Amino acid sequence: MKRLLKYTGLICAIAFGLSGCYKDVILPEVAVDPDGPPQFVSFKTDLAPMLDTKCSLTGCHVAGAHKPYTAATGSYLQIVNGGFINTSIPKESVLYKMINGEMREYIPSATDRQKVYDWIRNGAPNN
Repeated sequence: MKRLLKYTGLICAIAFGLSGCYKDVILPEVAVDPDGPPQFVSFKTDLAPMLDTKCSLTGCHVAGAHKPYTAATGSYLQIVNGGFINTSIPKESVLYKMINGEMREYIPSATDRQKVYDWIRNGAPNN
């Protein structure tokens, strides 16, 4: 009987010890070649929702606050006609510089920033 209790206790201790062990796996973002061929990016389905949630909902880029206004309606015209895009030299675009500089904390994902860059390199279409 004592032997059975010892083995049961040992098995319970091992099971308890192993159940508490796990390894947190944090996968890094996939490295993207920023100067590789630009991917297709839709302003309407990719960028407008991202800008609306990350820039407008925080209260910063809404009507009456900081320009460009990035609320879902009218954000394309605000960005393109407001001088925030330079399709000739995309890295000189104000929007590109801001999201990679002082506004980087609001768009921390390199993938999202690459989408903006690719959209500018594609000519900033209203699609």
